[in-house]
Amino acid sequence: MKKETILLIVVVLVVGILLGVIFTNARKNSQSSGTATAPASAPAVNYQQQISMLEGIVAKEPNNRNAWVQLGHNFFDSDQPMKAIEAYDKALAINGNDPNVLTDQGVMYRRLGWFDKAVSNFKKAYSLNPNHQQSLYNLGIVYLHDLKDVPQAIAAWEKFLVVNPSGPGSAQVRAELENLRRHPSVQ
Repeated sequence: MKKETILLIVVVLVVGILLGVIFTNARKNSQSSGTATAPASAPAVNYQQQISMLEGIVAKEPNNRNAWVQLGHNFFDSDQPMKAIEAYDKALAINGNDPNVLTDQGVMYRRLGWFDKAVSNFKKAYSLNPNHQQSLYNLGIVYLHDLKDVPQAIAAWEKFLVVNPSGPGSAQVRAELENLRRHPSVQ
């Protein structure tokens, strides 16, 4: 691994630890003061600075999969779906068996209105990891809201509940399924 990559990883870890300590202390102070205060907003992330740094890394190390993934995430978070898709493509060309990257890229495809590509990514992510909850959740969203295919949405979310019977999002999915079964034509 090159020195720049190691330095990047160390800097990211240190910043993450510092932010964790700051937010933990801020939360403790606001809870212990006994007064109701507005929650502190997260510090603004300078995506362009991070993107520039990551673009420099991938220019020097085009096979640095982690840098491509992080670049995709930064484009994702800064609402640049086409660039995110391209960065995720580079990461997937190095290793195409990552359900998380496939799912994130699928979300970007959905944002662009490329629903067939989104569905394909979510299905591939699920096939790589049959316990991948996020791909199943997103698959149901695309089928229901974008493709208006209620039976497929129900099938995706039933699989989601098998994988995640009581975890995050399960109550929402259960309520949505109940609503779909009671009023299938309303959607």
